Amino acid sequence: MRQKVFVNSLLALALAAGFGASAYAADIKLGVAEALSGGAAQYGISIRNGFQLAADEINAAGGVDGDKLQLVIEDEQGKKEEAINVFKKLIFQDKVLMVFGPTLSNSAQAADPIAQSAKTVAFGTSNTADGITSIGDYVFRNSVTEADVLPETLRVAIKHAHIKKVAVMYGNDDVFTKSGYDNFKKALADLKIPVTTTETFAKGDVDFKAQLTKIKATHPDAIVLSALLAEGAPIMVQARQLGITVPFIGGNGMNSTKVFTLAKGASDGLYVGSPWSASNDSPENTSFIKAYQAKFNTSPDQFAAQSFDGLHILAQALKQVKLTGNLAADRSALRDALPNAKWTGATGAFQFHRAVDKDGKPAGYDAQQKAIVSVTKDGKFVIEK
Repeated sequence: MRQKVFVNSLLALALAAGFGASAYAADIKLGVAEALSGGAAQYGISIRNGFQLAADEINAAGGVDGDKLQLVIEDEQGKKEEAINVFKKLIFQDKVLMVFGPTLSNSAQAADPIAQSAKTVAFGTSNTADGITSIGDYVFRNSVTEADVLPETLRVAIKHAHIKKVAVMYGNDDVFTKSGYDNFKKALADLKIPVTTTETFAKGDVDFKAQLTKIKATHPDAIVLSALLAEGAPIMVQARQLGITVPFIGGNGMNSTKVFTLAKGASDGLYVGSPWSASNDSPENTSFIKAYQAKFNTSPDQFAAQSFDGLHILAQALKQVKLTGNLAADRSALRDALPNAKWTGATGAFQFHRAVDKDGKPAGYDAQQKAIVSVTKDGKFVIEK
């Protein structure tokens, strides 16, 4: 067990003087801010499950040098304002060592500056939009950016589906979907793939037939789609209803097993990229899938895998930190140790690389991993190369 700063007698004196105890006593308190209700809960619940599975696994093996990991979980509802409030609660009231989350890139853009200002690590496991880690050097993510994944997704889809021209649809009122569009647009230009038309939509839209009718008239070989599942799945359903049979090429927001439920019989022919695939038969991924299914009686998705690995990555960094009970110092020490953490887990071999801000100066830390591209067939993701 690590040596704590306060022994019982000194602790009693400190309490009597009104100072309070060590920030985490015998447990290491870690904040988890995820969307557990609302439209983004289809991602957030999987993320929470991944964290819980990893915490159980790490704690059952003795924790980190004898200290158990305690998850302090809050629902940020997939809303920017709630994410800000939850970050403030976890950092200043609950006094956690660091914070995982929030679920959506929109929320991360709003809440991560709170952590940066408080010199507290914010670790995203599902944020892939451009600019997140530009916020500062306390901002980390193990979710591979759209800028890194989408070109590979396009390359594989073009090869297998013999794509010569595409139509594009994207959500124009969300940081993540707009970032996905920007990266798709650049990758298509680099690959010299013509765009027949570009159509937009907004969060909460339910009828996409007007945009899809315009797309159908241009006869694309595929539809490039930057969307979250709430809109993306109905788009796929309505496209098939209109007789559009070409493949979809999606971003991170479409890469979830929930697409099989939400898009029902219209889910085939969707290309997505991620470091994780259910079809990857590595020992680490096989073990993760088996444990997840046993605990939650359902199959994991990319978001569960990334949070599972995210907590293990953090645990590797914690092994290099001597916690003192001085919260500010311990938060700083974790931030210094985390960039060197390495882990091979459900998503494969992982390490961080330093991001830069808009002026080219060093900022936070992004994931350094290769993408696996899959296509949906008969209710499964099948790896394509």
